[in-house]
Amino acid sequence: MDNKKILYVTQEMVPYLPSSELSDLSRKLPQAIQEQGREIRIFMPKYGCINERRNQLHEVIRLSGMNIIIDDSDHQLIIKVASLPAARMQVYFIDNDDYFRRKFTVTDADGAEYPDNGDRAVFFARGVLETVKKLRWTPDIIHCHGWFTSLLPAYIKKIYSDDPFFANSKVVYSVYDKGFQNPLSDTLTKHLSADGIKDNEISLLKSSADYVNLCKFAVDFSDGVVQGCKDVNAEVIEYARKSGKMVLDYADEETYVSAYNDFYNRILGL
Repeated sequence: MDNKKILYVTQEMVPYLPSSELSDLSRKLPQAIQEQGREIRIFMPKYGCINERRNQLHEVIRLSGMNIIIDDSDHQLIIKVASLPAARMQVYFIDNDDYFRRKFTVTDADGAEYPDNGDRAVFFARGVLETVKKLRWTPDIIHCHGWFTSLLPAYIKKIYSDDPFFANSKVVYSVYDKGFQNPLSDTLTKHLSADGIKDNEISLLKSSADYVNLCKFAVDFSDGVVQGCKDVNAEVIEYARKSGKMVLDYADEETYVSAYNDFYNRILGL
């Protein structure tokens, strides 16, 4: 029995958000890998459009209450959880009134991207890692799905690298076709600098915090990169290959379980 621990961090997942390649795989993959004998945890943002009553979310008091400082302001970290009984899985939600109480995900009712999406991604990344520490659960692999999770690899490899919870964790980043149109605010690089990431390590984002550069930034700090759906930005995948990272090509419905399981073994050197 392989009891390696895999932490899945995703920007969206069914049944909490509508079906897409990203949200469908985020639901199916953890269960499939759990059935291979691995231990899993799942984290995602608690967007305001997620119906707490229908999905039976409840706050985990022992994990909530920490304040995360962004731009000299305290933002309370609230952790909620829901169960997927058929899959014997729990999903943890990162919540905060300032960043996630609004009734949409990353765009408003008119489709305009929220100007603070970068700040929200910083809060989400730090919230996930601090909560995993509170759970006292050390992941062997942290698998990040989608651009909203793209700051986690840098935080794991740079800011939390000396933390015993993450010192030996491998990071996998999955690229999808869901991006964004306008570059993120320049406050993003200010936050990363304030948290201890060096200027030369965020040079890509300083030139432009657009979708492609954000994905490349995630690649830079990942141990492996996955093409999560059929149509993704070719420049990002080529960048990953040229960097020497392990790359998993797109795997279809019939082959994805064995493909991902084998890829995790390669990442772990098994």
